[in-house]
Amino acid sequence: MKRQLLWFTVLLWAGCLAAQGQAIAAPHNKYVRLTSTNLPIVWLTVDSTVQQDQRITARMKILHNGDGQINYADTVAHPGQHIDYDGYIALRYRGRSSYTYSSKKPYSLRPLNKPLEQGGSWVKVSLLGMGKDNNWALLAPYADKSMIRDMLAFEISRPWMEYTPQGRYCELIYNGTYYGVFILSEVVSKGRYRLHLDDPGEEGDEITGGYMMEVERNDDVEEVYRSRRHPVLSDGTPITTSYIYFQYKIPDYEDLTIAQRFYIQQSINSMETALAFDRYRDQETGECTLIDEMSFIDYQLAMEIGHNVDGYRLSGKFFKRRDSQDPRFKMVVWDMNLAYGNANYHDGWRTDTWIYQMNDLLHANASASTNMVPFWWYTLNNDDTYVARLKQRWAQYRTSNLTIDSLYHTIDSLTSVITIGGAEQRNYMAYPIWGKYVWPNYYIARNYNDEIAYLKRWLRHRIKWMDQQLGFEGTDTFIKGDINDDDEVNIADVGALTDIILSDGTALQADVNGDGEVTIADVASLIDLILQG
Repeated sequence: MKRQLLWFTVLLWAGCLAAQGQAIAAPHNKYVRLTSTNLPIVWLTVDSTVQQDQRITARMKILHNGDGQINYADTVAHPGQHIDYDGYIALRYRGRSSYTYSSKKPYSLRPLNKPLEQGGSWVKVSLLGMGKDNNWALLAPYADKSMIRDMLAFEISRPWMEYTPQGRYCELIYNGTYYGVFILSEVVSKGRYRLHLDDPGEEGDEITGGYMMEVERNDDVEEVYRSRRHPVLSDGTPITTSYIYFQYKIPDYEDLTIAQRFYIQQSINSMETALAFDRYRDQETGECTLIDEMSFIDYQLAMEIGHNVDGYRLSGKFFKRRDSQDPRFKMVVWDMNLAYGNANYHDGWRTDTWIYQMNDLLHANASASTNMVPFWWYTLNNDDTYVARLKQRWAQYRTSNLTIDSLYHTIDSLTSVITIGGAEQRNYMAYPIWGKYVWPNYYIARNYNDEIAYLKRWLRHRIKWMDQQLGFEGTDTFIKGDINDDDEVNIADVGALTDIILSDGTALQADVNGDGEVTIADVASLIDLILQG
């Protein structure tokens, strides 16, 4: 009886984990072998169980012979290779949905001068050519089968925003087992090579900065601040049953004094009150006094280009310096792995709506009403000056790094890094998920080329829609019936259209006859186009 009870308990526990969507942190295939690669190799040696809320001591070794060089996993047969880092780290899991729903979990790591058990403390180090810091992440692209969505968002935003994180692709070996392609990334933190934020003081100008807050979930009542303003629907109606929460990020909640906590709360209150009552512009200059308008515009464009289902309402990082330096709040881009048509919920796959207006959809679904878009974005997008500058900025984007050719070149550059040396193939040997649904995929690609083709196709039509909305008439061509985006309309497009119909893929470019649906009738219309030449 005791044995039966024990087995029942184990099965019940396992069932609860499955019901919550949690996956074991291990590759599906543990027998993939890495011999050589063009990517840096990261070894993690871990003697105890990695946790999400508490760091443990581990060792990390990074081998990198330089860009364009081959790195060999067998350091005995290939001595003399360059070791980029070899030492202790404080390790934990990071992320929420990426942690819960993925077999390939992301990590947070802090380099140490000695083990935590011996009183070790963080040390700042340069990793893979990125600036010295003591706060790093190993991002784990899993649901993002392209493995480039975060990096693509960073590259799009980098020329425009004050700070955008850098990242480097690598391959991870965890306790001797190949774990696939990861991104060793900076995290949004303060530092010489990241956000230049002073430590806040206790009074005067010193107490006014610097701080970083984040629009996020209400994970811990004691460590969040609730906005005094409710989110609103697209017509401006307040949603009085829902609230916006801000988490303290810089400094950490436990490092803030009562005076500092009160100051940043009051600063947010002042900013939101000014936005709510249309008092955020200087009456003489017309400039925003409490927010950096261009920073908010650039952030909005980054969220909208990707139609990021988490945009504005989750991982919404904003920061403030001392008043003597700059009293305005600014934004930072982070967490875009579910963007660019990758989400099958909250209309995340669509190319023809504004994501900042998603509160209408969230409110209609009562179960999804807790994490909404702050009212800021409704106010700004109903301001004629803001909209005019948004359109001007979009035109700058579209004539520089966001032409279709430039965008495709960026995508090709990112994908070539992880394909040229076979890393992409090894990753999907470890995680054989092609043709399979992985939460929250909208499009289920058959292989890597299919996934990248979908991403390009989706982006092309997203940008076309944004051009129409923001009044930009560019030189990019969009050929009706060119389903596979090869600038020709031929029999290959019939095959691409058929695949879309069978897989229920993105609909915009596939709606050849313009009736709002994608059916066999579109195949007939496409064949007519081909016959007409």
